[in-house]
Amino acid sequence: MTGTLERFEDAVRGATASTHRATPETIGSVLSELLVEPAVGAPPPFDDVSLADLPVSVATEPTRQQLLEASTGVTGAILGIASYGSVVLRSTADVDELVSLFPDRHVVLVRDRDVVDDMAAAFDDLVPLIADERADAIVATGPSATADMGALVYGVHGPTEVHVVVVRTDSHAADGTGGTG
Repeated sequence: MTGTLERFEDAVRGATASTHRATPETIGSVLSELLVEPAVGAPPPFDDVSLADLPVSVATEPTRQQLLEASTGVTGAILGIASYGSVVLRSTADVDELVSLFPDRHVVLVRDRDVVDDMAAAFDDLVPLIADERADAIVATGPSATADMGALVYGVHGPTEVHVVVVRTDSHAADGTGGTG
């Protein structure tokens, strides 16, 4: 039987994005392979990964010019949705949303324990966030695409390529299953 994490990764790939696995200890080497400089980033919404500790430079308080010139944007997702291969990003007044949209390459980090089965489970997790913190969230699935002008075109309203890095946590690293299923 396929677990939640594997279904998530399959759905991400089905949405023309790629998946990668890392641990907090290996995230630096995984990101070194994925990042094309110049890179901008938003601090991930979890404590065990920092963009400041990477072997490549990531501007975490980018200027407008840095956003416009960036080749890669790095963000952290608060959830992954297995049935869609989607990630849920917080929309903040800082740079999270801009970092996910401006560069051609978006690298998004999501913890394996934050991958849920479906949209109903995602809403269950998001209701307290939205109600208590009055926060906004963005559900993103794969690269930006539109067929408004005929043929399907990627990158018109956002990144042309998306890489999802599943950060394995201690609770799932031993069995490799991850997720909640």
